[in-house]
Amino acid sequence: MANVTVIPATKMLHSKQPVNSRTRRRVAGYARVSTDSEEQLTSYEAQVDYYTKYIRSNPEWEFVDVYTDEGISAVSTRGREGFNRMIEDALAGRIDLIVTKSVSRFARNTVDSLTAVRKLKEHGTEVYFEKEGIYTFDSKGELLITIMSSLAQEESRSISENVTWGQRKRFADGKVTLPYSSFLGYRKGQDGLPEIVPEEAETVREIYRLFIQGKTVNWIANHLTEKGIPSPRGKTRWQTSTIESILMNEKYKGSAILQKKFTVDFLSKKMKVNEGEVPQYIVEESHPAIIDPDQWKKVQDEMAVRKARGRHHNSLSPFSAKLVCGDCGEFYGSKVWHSTDKYRRVIWQCNGKFKGEHRCGTPHLTEEEIKRLFLQAVARLTEEREVLLDTCVMLRDEYLNTEAIDAECAALNDEMEVVEALTKKLIMENATTAMPQDEYNRKYDALAQRYHAVEESAEQLQRQKVTKRFQADVMECFMTELLLIDASLPVQYSDRLWLNLIDRVTVFEDGRLVFRFKNGMEITETL
Repeated sequence: MANVTVIPATKMLHSKQPVNSRTRRRVAGYARVSTDSEEQLTSYEAQVDYYTKYIRSNPEWEFVDVYTDEGISAVSTRGREGFNRMIEDALAGRIDLIVTKSVSRFARNTVDSLTAVRKLKEHGTEVYFEKEGIYTFDSKGELLITIMSSLAQEESRSISENVTWGQRKRFADGKVTLPYSSFLGYRKGQDGLPEIVPEEAETVREIYRLFIQGKTVNWIANHLTEKGIPSPRGKTRWQTSTIESILMNEKYKGSAILQKKFTVDFLSKKMKVNEGEVPQYIVEESHPAIIDPDQWKKVQDEMAVRKARGRHHNSLSPFSAKLVCGDCGEFYGSKVWHSTDKYRRVIWQCNGKFKGEHRCGTPHLTEEEIKRLFLQAVARLTEEREVLLDTCVMLRDEYLNTEAIDAECAALNDEMEVVEALTKKLIMENATTAMPQDEYNRKYDALAQRYHAVEESAEQLQRQKVTKRFQADVMECFMTELLLIDASLPVQYSDRLWLNLIDRVTVFEDGRLVFRFKNGMEITETL
């Protein structure tokens, strides 16, 4: 019979310390509270004091530090400076044992918790969860941690869903809140609702006036910067994006669209623009308006027109990007004649008139001529105003009818759900059975391509829906302007009338001007 000699272990498995070593373990505490309220702050200070005394009271432990995160609530550990500093010190060999209150205080999702524990374990650092009585070097430790972390993760999910429910309940009740510190024109009133700040509201009104007058967002931004007016965030320099945001924000007309964005999932906290995945709520007259709703709608129309044309917009006149050369298709631009003498005047002519070998034969126009011919065209347009309005109503209703688009979108969404289910099934099959990876990749790529194709079709339909809604708004604005015209009086020119009625004017060499109105009608006038 063979002789067996046992060589006893001389080092501990995880810490690598000698078995009979009398070395004191270097111990740190970790404390975290989730909010910065006074009540939680007391809990935070109590935890720090408790772990300091708890560690120092054990003669076999050497106190290192109590690492803390105050006022942080996050399912991920990425934003917790104290936690991350503690992990760095442990990996650098400065900590043998970490003591913390519970699994939920350590990390609120399973992946972060297990990743941190395993990383610490590899480097000889143990974690003790006091509430659950778990030592991670124990053979049962990882199983218990997995179970407890999963419970903590579900708790986070429940809290997140409750918060989301509360937000959506407020939305459904029409309760509006604004980011007052960065929102120009409003402050929080004594009743908790938005109230107007007069001096800031005047800046908002000036932005809208200048835009309607034909100024570009870049010109307006430079203008406000030169005047020394502070931006919503108190900056001295205005950005074009800030001007665009103010011009497009429906809250300035006293309404609010709630839940424009939503949180995709509670773990990543990633925000996504709401494209129909969750309900939206439109609250009319939710707070005092700074901008008249009709004026706000006109600004949206004009902004859409400028973006659709995709060309440089002259900031000086409402005629910019409205007059088109019938010869070459270029826009008309303003030119100053006799700029330094008493005969100075502004004329409009084709911007491409002197480009290339061919010179356009279209005539130049004065602003007086444009206005006179425009008013003649408007007078002819409104001769049968009742019939015209009836036609406009039919067009508007047609634009508002999106039933066919909605039905097609629903079918595409159903198809995406089927493809998503097939993809999950394929992934599960690959994870549980031996499948050739070439075959798996081929099937997966085919499903992914199908999904993206359907998704693109759905997004295209959504864009069509937005376009139809915009066209309906344009028509509504057109009808409103027609109703304001008094048939018993001569029509008076105004920039507002021009911008709300005219789509474009094409100028021909023989002196004809074809006025195309926003309802699609064309009327020809001659110089």
